[in-house]
Amino acid sequence: MSWLQLDGRTVVVTGVANKKSVAWHVGRGLEDAGARVVYVVRSEARRDSVAKLMGDREVHVCDVERQDEVDALRAALAERHDAIHGLVHSIAFANYSDGWKAFHETRKDDFLQAVDISCYSLINLANALKDRFTKDASVVTISISDTTMAAENYGYMAPIKAALDSAVVFLAKSFSAMGEVRFNAVKAGLLKTSASAGIPGYLDSYLYGEAATLRKRGVATAEVADTALFLLSPRSAGINAQGVVVDAGMGVNYFDRELVKKAVDDA
Repeated sequence: MSWLQLDGRTVVVTGVANKKSVAWHVGRGLEDAGARVVYVVRSEARRDSVAKLMGDREVHVCDVERQDEVDALRAALAERHDAIHGLVHSIAFANYSDGWKAFHETRKDDFLQAVDISCYSLINLANALKDRFTKDASVVTISISDTTMAAENYGYMAPIKAALDSAVVFLAKSFSAMGEVRFNAVKAGLLKTSASAGIPGYLDSYLYGEAATLRKRGVATAEVADTALFLLSPRSAGINAQGVVVDAGMGVNYFDRELVKKAVDDA
């Protein structure tokens, strides 16, 4: 048995889009640790696009905006798996198709859709799978390192990730009445993913964030995935209702001497 003690455990992983996805890195790490991984993607088109990546792995389709598809996923998993030891929630969406807008100009339907997909889906999936979870199951969601830093180009997603972080706490409390199912978030720093590439001006923010890390090197997707693996494993049994920041020290280093000097020199 590996140190993580994930051998033979069944974990549902949502949100794989391509090889750059956090979910893909988590899934591969779980497989390497001996876990049985069940993948969930959002559409048939997405399943087709990742078919070569997935090979003969078990893949289900579930658009979390559609309750009938969430119900169908619950039924399919109940039919194929007696128990689920973990759930990875790596789902987020924001509509940036109209380009960057000031936060106060956020459209109501865009905001509510993002809440539904990026936050409520965690609550809904956890509720749908509650009867399949083992007593000591672990649920991990992917959040962001700081939801109170007003990064203008990230727009309305930071408040939604803040809601996700709060949902983690309330789910942990709610499920505590039924056993020892744990809920935690990996609060990732800036990453190079296909999802982040769709955020207006993200590259400039990424380069600044990388310069602000203590090691002057950005966070790798694999580092975020490794933290998720630990939180999914019995080795982290004492951690519940928490957000673990993985940002290479960026959050403590905004007043780095070199960054300050550059800002003053460019002023």
